[in-house]
Amino acid sequence: MRTSLNNIAQTEAYLLKKANPANSLLFEAKILLDQDLQTRVSQQRQVYTLVQQYGRKQVKAEIEAVHQQLFNQPEHLSFRQKITRIFLR
Repeated sequence: MRTSLNNIAQTEAYLLKKANPANSLLFEAKILLDQDLQTRVSQQRQVYTLVQQYGRKQVKAEIEAVHQQLFNQPEHLSFRQKITRIFLR
């Protein structure tokens, strides 16, 4: 189990460019020689991509919720009017 965690940590450091150049070069050589490592790195890269996309989707949803609140609720009328005036100039 410990070896698995170390492998994940090494892969993460490589993918997130947190490893020093010497370690990155060594890791790249290991990737070229080990098909299983290639697969694990590819899978971990996919996971990071999915997590990033999910995070962006969540941020967009939060921004839209704030937009709806500011521009549709009566208590924010003065704010809405100020913003509208700025963009009418």
